[in-house]
Amino acid sequence: MFTKAAVVLSVVALAAAGVVQLGHGYGGGSYDHEAVAYAPVAQLSYDGHADQHVDYHAHPKYDYSYSVSDPHTGDHKTQHEVRDGDVVKGEYSLLQPDGSFRKVTYTADDHSGFNAIVHNTAPAHPEYHH
Repeated sequence: MFTKAAVVLSVVALAAAGVVQLGHGYGGGSYDHEAVAYAPVAQLSYDGHADQHVDYHAHPKYDYSYSVSDPHTGDHKTQHEVRDGDVVKGEYSLLQPDGSFRKVTYTADDHSGFNAIVHNTAPAHPEYHH
């Protein structure tokens, strides 16, 4: 069993590095290598046998969000991303260590490539009362 897992993980690592290409993938977009590289992991059951069919030609579509707000560590950040085919739109924001706030809005597609707009606000300083 250990040997099977080692072989599968080696193939996945080689595929992720671009040394080998698994499956046929589909021709469009810059994200194909990720879908192809990680698909074998999703389709293997615990006994090492494939238990489902993976459609490599499926239209990629997702909506992803997360946020962290930890007053103890000062870690404050959010991200939201939507993908429909080869069009990706999203934004993320974070409170930086100096107290400034950064918000990045981005898009990516085959026609325009990756574009990002970065907004930074000045650090918030408490007012001193005498």
